[in-house]
Amino acid sequence: MLDTPHREAESIGALLARVRTARGMSQLRLADLLCAASGVPTITRHEVSRWEREERIPSAYWLSWLAVALDVPADELEAAAAVARIRRADVAPPPDSPLWTPRDAADLLTALDRPASGDLLRLAHAWLAGGLDQRGALDRTGEQRRPADLDALAARLAELRRMDDLVGGVDLVTLVDRELRVAVARLAGGSARDARRRMRLVAEFAQLAGWVAGDAGRPAAARRAYRVGLWAASAAGDRTLAAHLLGSLSHLVAGSGQPREALLLAQTGYTGARRTAPAAAQALLLHRVAHAAALAGERRTSEHALAAAERAADRRDPARDPTWLYWLDGGELTAMAGRTFAALRRPLRAEPLLRANPCIAPRTAALNGSWLARAYLDAGESAQACVVAGDALLAAVRANSVRAATRALAPAPQLLGLRGLAEAQDYAELVAAARPYLPPAATARKAVTGAR
Repeated sequence: MLDTPHREAESIGALLARVRTARGMSQLRLADLLCAASGVPTITRHEVSRWEREERIPSAYWLSWLAVALDVPADELEAAAAVARIRRADVAPPPDSPLWTPRDAADLLTALDRPASGDLLRLAHAWLAGGLDQRGALDRTGEQRRPADLDALAARLAELRRMDDLVGGVDLVTLVDRELRVAVARLAGGSARDARRRMRLVAEFAQLAGWVAGDAGRPAAARRAYRVGLWAASAAGDRTLAAHLLGSLSHLVAGSGQPREALLLAQTGYTGARRTAPAAAQALLLHRVAHAAALAGERRTSEHALAAAERAADRRDPARDPTWLYWLDGGELTAMAGRTFAALRRPLRAEPLLRANPCIAPRTAALNGSWLARAYLDAGESAQACVVAGDALLAAVRANSVRAATRALAPAPQLLGLRGLAEAQDYAELVAAARPYLPPAATARKAVTGAR
C-alpha cells in the first residue's frame, strides 16, 4: 500500500486528489472502480471531481468504497470528511432543525404546514445513514392484526390511486391532501400493535399527496408531503417505500429545473434500498436516476442506469411487487426509457420507445407526446414535431394537470419560431386557442418561454 501518512487537518478533497494522483489514477478510472466495487452504476468522473473540489462531501457509504478503491484506511477518510464538514460549517443542525423525528400525529400534522424547501437533501442523507430508522419503537406483531379501520384506510387509498389515474392534479389535490391529514390523525388513536402498518399507510398517502400536489403545480406542498412520508416510511422500517418517496421527490425536483439535486436524491434512494428492494422497485429507482442524470448532462451515468434498469426489470417477480407499484407495467417502463433517451438527445432510440404503446390517459399522452416532439426536432423532422406537439397539447387540455401542460408547452418556443411551414402555422393557431383552457400555473411557468 502507498504510504498515506495522516496530515493534520487534511480535508477530504485534498486527501482524495493526493492519493488518486499518487496512484496514477484518473478521476474517470476512480469512478469506474467505485461503480464496479459497489455495484451502483451512478458515480461519474464529475462526481469524483466535486468531491475533490469539496462541492460535495462523500457519504459514509461512498467513503467505505473509496477506502477499498484507493486502499486507504476508512478511518483516515472519515477523519478527512469530518474536517471538510467543519470547514463548511456543516455541523450538527440547530435544535429547531426539521431533521427531528416526529413523535406523534400532532407533529406530523404540523409538518404538513411547515416549509420543507431546504432540509430534504439532509433528510435523505440522514435516512441513508440510518438516522431516521425507528423500527425498534414499533411492535413487530402489528402485521398479524388487521383492524377494520386500517382496512378501510387502505381501501380509500386504492380508490384515490385509481382516481389519480384518470383525474388531473388540479381537480384532485385538495381531496388527497385532506385524506392524508385524516390518515395522519388516525395515528393518534392506534395501538402500538398496529403502529407499523399505520405508519406505512401514512407514508403511502403522503407519496400520493406529494405526487398529486406536484401534478397540480404546488411544489412546496409536494415537498412537505414527501418529507412527512419519508419520516413515516422510516418509522415503519420500509426502506423500499422510503426510497420510492425519494424517487418521487427527485422527479418533482427534476421537473422544477434542478436536475443535479434531483440526481442526488434519486441516487440516495437507489443506494439506500437496492439490497432489499424487489426488482421492479429497483428498476423504477434506476429510471429516476437515469432521467435526472440525462437532464443534468450526465450522459454516461444516465445510460448506465438505463441498462441496469433493464436488467432489473428482466428479474421482476410480480408476486414480490409492493401494492404501490400497480401502475408500473412494461409499457410504462418502455415510455420512461423513451423519455430519458429524448432528454439525452438520442432521437433514434427515443422515437420507437415513445411510439410503442399509444396511451389513452390524457396526462401520460401529453407527457410522452412532448418528449416525442423533442425527439423529432432533434432528428430534423420539424413538421412531424409540430403534429405530435399539437396532439400532446390537446391531451394536456383534457388532463387538467399543470405537470402535463407545462411539459406539453415545452417545445412551443422552438416550434413557434419556425417559418414557412404549414404544420407550424397550424400548431401556432392551436397554441393560441388552447391557452385559455390550460391551468394558469402552467402557462405562466418558464417552460413556456423555452427554459428547461
